[in-house]
Amino acid sequence: MTSLQTLDDADRRAVAGWAADCAERVLGLFEAEAPGDRTPREAIERARAYSRGELDAAGEIKRRFVAGRAAGAATTQAGVSAARAAAQAAAVAHVGSHALGAAAYAARAAALASPDDPDAFDDELRWQLDRMTGDVRAALRSLPPLGADRAGPLGPGLLASGMLGEAIRRIQEALGTPE
Repeated sequence: MTSLQTLDDADRRAVAGWAADCAERVLGLFEAEAPGDRTPREAIERARAYSRGELDAAGEIKRRFVAGRAAGAATTQAGVSAARAAAQAAAVAHVGSHALGAAAYAARAAALASPDDPDAFDDELRWQLDRMTGDVRAALRSLPPLGADRAGPLGPGLLASGMLGEAIRRIQEALGTPE
């Protein structure tokens, strides 16, 4: 049985481009800390290529963990979150709900990079919502609410807690995700 979080191929392709945009907005935070590591940038480029139909899901599924390992090269939590945003964007080819993970990590990276700006988190979420096309909104709206599905990225794991969980809940609330 396919998870509700998977999305069909067309929907995964639609949200992959948006997830790549979210991750790219904070990529500079990682690259400032690890300028020689192109892994997150390449993951974002692959997510975009997948969204355009230039790569297939099977090939991307095999590579989905590569970008996440780059987080170890970061020296701050903002840089770690930026690398993880790229990894989540690359993983959309496998499971569509990773797009929300990319957005959440990007919002977290933006907030951590600007500790003196209490609006950084909200501003990033607003930018992400404004960047969504109708297709992206429809695909993300079809995902189960955070914590409703016991398996997958939207299950009770890491994405469900703290700032990451808050970001996903707020995005889903703004989209009107059915309960």
